[in-house]
Amino acid sequence: MESKKLPAPIAIPAELKELSRQIELWRSTRAHRTPMPEPLWTSAANLAARYGVAPVSRFLRLDYYSLKERVQPEERHPIRVSESRGSGPTFIELPSLTALAVSECSIELEYPRGQRMRIHIKGTALPDLAALTRTFWGMKR
Repeated sequence: MESKKLPAPIAIPAELKELSRQIELWRSTRAHRTPMPEPLWTSAANLAARYGVAPVSRFLRLDYYSLKERVQPEERHPIRVSESRGSGPTFIELPSLTALAVSECSIELEYPRGQRMRIHIKGTALPDLAALTRTFWGMKR
């Protein structure tokens, strides 16, 4: 029988555990349906800015979207709690087009509502694919 290696347990920061304890204390003593005090939301938003909105909202049992609204947009750069998971690469370098002999290729995009875009490229001159796809997806940059 082959044994499988289990992933290392995720280290939960002490400040997140402390905030969880404070929120649970508030939940046990609050009047029915009263909103959570703003200092607790502020602490949760600060932690979400550091560790990510999804993990913090899950651990503290808070509404994801309510917490996300309170996190400042420039602060939404989570750091990893544990690097022991062996995540894949975050940057992939593509070879320059001069090294490739591209003769022809097709790129197809499909929007969830059914719209489709097909880009057919011949030769080595490439259009600005990033701008085309951003426009197709409706993103602004």
